[in-house]
Amino acid sequence: MADPLLNNPKYAWAAVTRAAPPKRGAEERIGDFHEIYGNLDEATVRAQASRCIQCPNPLCMQGCPLHNRIPEWMALAAEGDFLGAAALSRSTSNLPEICSRVCPQERLCEGACLLNSKGDPVSIGAIERFINEYAWAHGAVEPVVAPPNGFSVAVIGSGPGGIACADEMIQRGYAVTVFESQLIAGGLLVNGIPAFKLEKNLVDRRIKLLVQRGVQFRLGVEIGRDISLEQLRKEFDAVFLGFGAQRPKPLDIPGADLKGVFAALPFLIQKNVASPLINFAPVDVAGKRVAVLGGGDTAMDCLRTALRSGAREAVCVYRRDLANMPGSRKEYYNALEEGARFEFLSNPIELQAGPDGVVAGLKCVRMELGAADKSGRRTPKAIAGSEFVVPAEVLLVAYGFDPMPLASGNPALPLETDRWGSLKVDANQMTNLPGVFSGGDAVRGPSLVAHAVWDGRKAAQGIDRYLQTSRK
Repeated sequence: MADPLLNNPKYAWAAVTRAAPPKRGAEERIGDFHEIYGNLDEATVRAQASRCIQCPNPLCMQGCPLHNRIPEWMALAAEGDFLGAAALSRSTSNLPEICSRVCPQERLCEGACLLNSKGDPVSIGAIERFINEYAWAHGAVEPVVAPPNGFSVAVIGSGPGGIACADEMIQRGYAVTVFESQLIAGGLLVNGIPAFKLEKNLVDRRIKLLVQRGVQFRLGVEIGRDISLEQLRKEFDAVFLGFGAQRPKPLDIPGADLKGVFAALPFLIQKNVASPLINFAPVDVAGKRVAVLGGGDTAMDCLRTALRSGAREAVCVYRRDLANMPGSRKEYYNALEEGARFEFLSNPIELQAGPDGVVAGLKCVRMELGAADKSGRRTPKAIAGSEFVVPAEVLLVAYGFDPMPLASGNPALPLETDRWGSLKVDANQMTNLPGVFSGGDAVRGPSLVAHAVWDGRKAAQGIDRYLQTSRK
């Protein structure tokens, strides 16, 4: 006899097993750079959305950096109103089809889902991806052009923060010009995130929508080289700085200057962007043993990219354990499936050179975790006499990034930064320079796409208040 509780929609989570989006097999996917995940079908999306129990105090919204209205669009998706669900999704996010692919949902919305205490969380990321792709496929993402309001805004950088700010501004009637130092718009969405996580045509589709809405893009223009921030302040009513953090943290051990040692980002850019305009020295990993230093998402991207580029072996060396690794668990397991190897609790102390002067090995020491530091993470300590060598002909350093320095153009009024070089902003995302706003990695340091989108949206609100107040 069927359990009557399962006929109650509130208990659909118990009757319906969590479903993950279809994923290509590892042997197939390491042969190309195409996305590894597909979309759920309509019936599965409705069933999965019905698992949401509509919490009176939805923790998923609190776990989402954008505070997306998840229960509301879950209810619509469960009813089959995919266009209505997507419209609600777009009301709080300028890049929902992208965030659904690159956000670590297991640490954010899905990690906060109340159902974790009873079983498996709702498949929020997969449903968000489906409803937004459904909206694009059905022509529901329209390039509405707002009447001009007479103000102009310069946006520096075309990554997620810049895109979000530009989108919010153009929809309010501002004239928006985006300045991008590269010759391809999209920032790290194009340059840094591999296509197997985010197909580049999705970013291009979003950029084209902004152009249709009236946003102008000036590519190959570097602020501080081709035009100063001071000039932009004179030409535009407000400026948003969304240039990100792309200066790699250095490797400070003996042998760091050996041939064969590369920063992670140039490696990812040249493997992900098929353009003759990329001027980094080529990094050939075919048939070679590759070691990647670091435990974040960039390290996972390097491992998986190296394997797709023909590496004989790709091993991650990280000084803490898996539980303390900052990278997405989903990306970690994908890397494992694809053949990557991990040396946890291992810290590099010296690079060894081969007869040709190229790096040949990475000398490491085993670590153990001690007491927690101020952030709550346990501090690693070296174990005496535990040295070992990881063979490697190519070393990729993925220790993270610092914000790129930017001069104000006015020595008497410099941009204020903290001790890490991140820009200081107020509650409205405005810097110490009136009319100059910022957000994303330039303020936070390396962070999530969703954080950059949030900051871009918040800065747009701040710019709107600032300029509308000046008009009165």
